[in-house]
Amino acid sequence: MTKFKALITLVIFIFIINVSYAQNRLYEHPNFPQIAAKHQMIAILPFKATVNLRPKQMEQMTSEQLADMAKLEGYNIQESMYSWFLTRKGRGEMVVNVQNTVETNAILEKNGFEYNSISKYTPKELAGLLGVDAVIMGSFETSKPMSEGASIALGLLIGFWGSTDKAVLNMFIYNGEDGETLFNYNRAVNGSLGTNTDNLINRLMRKSSRKIAYTNKK
Repeated sequence: MTKFKALITLVIFIFIINVSYAQNRLYEHPNFPQIAAKHQMIAILPFKATVNLRPKQMEQMTSEQLADMAKLEGYNIQESMYSWFLTRKGRGEMVVNVQNTVETNAILEKNGFEYNSISKYTPKELAGLLGVDAVIMGSFETSKPMSEGASIALGLLIGFWGSTDKAVLNMFIYNGEDGETLFNYNRAVNGSLGTNTDNLINRLMRKSSRKIAYTNKK
């Protein structure tokens, strides 16, 4: 019986390790620091967002409303990540400039790029269009909307309020010159995540910040 309990404990331990590894993944290009040293300006694009509501909640919304909610989440993640980088730039912790998201989105719109069409273009193409040395983009999944506007809208539509129970961020930094992946950070967070995307990004980026080559580690 003792051996059986020990075996069960071992299986559970291995399962927890595997789940943790699957939900938290970090990749850094071996030459990221050398490549980043040549960068002067980076841009953050709207993230591809998915709001995984419960089936009964989704039944009370139209496909257009769901799409608008996801779009709002994507732009809010972009804005919160821009604020995260800008704050660290102001503290002297970031050695690269970050293009204002208003300028980024204006350039995209003027060139006919829509929210759902960004993924059809390569990072190299996007970086060239924006005139930057690297682009940050990725995906975001949440079980409830994090942005204040989307949360209020959902509450008014179906009477649903509350903080997010789960969120998954998958962030990529691509080199503008050749589109090569310089950095990838995938992290899942469960439980209470705060009340807005700023709090969420601060929590998600906390462990990865010193791995990003743009960070001033002196």
